[in-house]
Amino acid sequence: MSKLKLLFFFAFILSGFFANSQNLGAFKPGQKQKDPVSWTQEYKKTGQNEYTLTFKATADPHWHFYSQYTQGTMPMAFYFDEISGYELVGKASESPKPKEEYDELLGGLTKYWDKTATFKQKIQILTSDPIKVHGAIEFQACIDGACTALTYNFSFDIIEKSASSVQEPKANPQVSIDSKEEKDSIEAVTPLSENPESGIIEPSEMNKADWMKKIYKPVIEDLKIYENENSITDKSFLIIFLLGFVGGLIALMTPCVWPMIPMTVSFFLKKANKAKGKKDAIIYGISIIVIYVAFGLGVTAIFGADAMNALATSAVFNIIFFAILVLFAISFLGAFEIQLPTKWTNKMDEKADKSSGLISIFFMAFTLVLVSFSCTGPIIGTLLVEAVTKGLWGPAIGMTGFSLALALPFTLFAIFPSMMSSLPKSGGWLNSVKVVLGFLELALALKFLSVADMAYHWGILDREVFLSLWIVIFALLGVYLLGKIMFSHDSKTEKVGVFRLFLAMISFSFALYMIPGLWGAPLKAISAFSPPISTQDFNLYDGTVHAKFEDYDEGMAYAKEHNMPVIVDFTGWGCVNCRNMELAVWSDPLVKETLEEKYVLISLFVDDKTMLPENKMRISNFTGNKLRNVGNLWSDLQIGKFGQSSQPYYFALDYNGKLLTGPIAYELDVNKYKSFLENGLKEFAKRHQK
Repeated sequence: MSKLKLLFFFAFILSGFFANSQNLGAFKPGQKQKDPVSWTQEYKKTGQNEYTLTFKATADPHWHFYSQYTQGTMPMAFYFDEISGYELVGKASESPKPKEEYDELLGGLTKYWDKTATFKQKIQILTSDPIKVHGAIEFQACIDGACTALTYNFSFDIIEKSASSVQEPKANPQVSIDSKEEKDSIEAVTPLSENPESGIIEPSEMNKADWMKKIYKPVIEDLKIYENENSITDKSFLIIFLLGFVGGLIALMTPCVWPMIPMTVSFFLKKANKAKGKKDAIIYGISIIVIYVAFGLGVTAIFGADAMNALATSAVFNIIFFAILVLFAISFLGAFEIQLPTKWTNKMDEKADKSSGLISIFFMAFTLVLVSFSCTGPIIGTLLVEAVTKGLWGPAIGMTGFSLALALPFTLFAIFPSMMSSLPKSGGWLNSVKVVLGFLELALALKFLSVADMAYHWGILDREVFLSLWIVIFALLGVYLLGKIMFSHDSKTEKVGVFRLFLAMISFSFALYMIPGLWGAPLKAISAFSPPISTQDFNLYDGTVHAKFEDYDEGMAYAKEHNMPVIVDFTGWGCVNCRNMELAVWSDPLVKETLEEKYVLISLFVDDKTMLPENKMRISNFTGNKLRNVGNLWSDLQIGKFGQSSQPYYFALDYNGKLLTGPIAYELDVNKYKSFLENGLKEFAKRHQK
């Protein structure tokens, strides 16, 4: 029975089937990042003294950028420097219409493009002299939740002419400065960027100006030392494969598939030529894999990767999928059976009987796929919803894992028939597996309803209601596992086995774990499933980490005065992964205490649109961009000092601006984040012991 217990374990872990994975790409500290959105520009005379400035943005594959009218995240903004001789006519137009997606973490309807977009701004010329128009476009680009704030500088020299004039963007274009007074003002506030001599300099050994140079000194070369430390690699496809493999193991245990194993294997073993029987079994297993992988590729080919990704995040789709999962759950609980038309399976049987060789075996495999649909359909559907968000190859990789797990027993038992004797016999436990899956499908269905509820602002499934329903579902699952609830196809439970008892204990414990969430506890284990805490009306738990400063200079000065290390947190108001880190990692008691008590935490919002005073606007020494608002300052600091532009990003520094350890980006492993903090504290103690 040990194998049966192992299979039950795989059934239970379906409750974690939708764990969100992030595709950030490989992270190499110190590696300068290429802007993921490129621009072209042109102007054209469109009326009497009227010109239209046209900007076209093109995103790299898998990236997207946001509209001027997006909610929840940093909207695009057009800035035109105040120069006499022209005036704007209205606001910049956008085309085509952006895609829309409600983001529950950001709490708003986001609007974005994932390929190209065109923006047009009309201007009215007020003079006959040549006009110089310059300014900047600030916007946010993201890839799978990892975002970066970017700036595109533009400049037009408009001379009255009938033909259009096309201007390609220059690398790091400088904004023109018209007056000596403006130039002097800008230079006066530009941070000092000279490289001071290396080495650790204590506060008593330097004046304020020298110290300011030190804290702004780039550490890009130093970051190369930590290339393999706290690194993040792209694990999305591996996770999708593993999720598919686990889904295939679960499908094996269902009543639609498990009884088919001995029947199919015996067919191959009965052949007079044993070697040919084993060969046919291998072909049978390969055929199953080919069918499912072709199905995964077909889904992407028919709808397109981008369309499927948009579909998977739309409110209407989530309502539909919620209804489908509830339907499957009711079926699993025994109310009725969902089956494909019988004529389909009969047709496959006929093809298998009439064909010979490889074709016959292929149609046998196709028959298994169709017959088992009533049990495998919900698992495949759940897997595909997660897989389509991973791009073109996501569905194919997910189906590869699923079909491999499903096909292995048919092939292995034909090659090693002695292993068949260790298999549990078919019986009532198979229906118990279906019922357990029914409970889990109900729980997962609520996730999809939650997304739609927030998109339409129904207010029927806030965090308390969601958690209450999950608590009831998993409590009832525990009661069922103890044999206290019976469904129509269940066999009477005379006694409860040890393994079944442990599963019931796990289910009850999970239900109890969620209860404090009704009062505002963060519940890190299910933060990817439940609605955000912001939807909760009643919250007694204060697990939020409060940054000491949101200004780099002030935070570093405080750290120097109190002899403390610094964590510089590059974040954004519209950064999804930043919120995930704060909920799932920073809420850990030890992390929270360390950040608030042992470090000076400086959170710098790169999408903060607060305008700088005129006398503090300046030209960046690192990018050549004009810095107009607070977000520009911090984005420029991140690029210039650290050579990075994505968020979230965390750097441990001493008060002289030197690295203490390798940085860390999006990392939900609390232990890794603790290690990052501890390493920084140890290094600081070595350098600055008093």
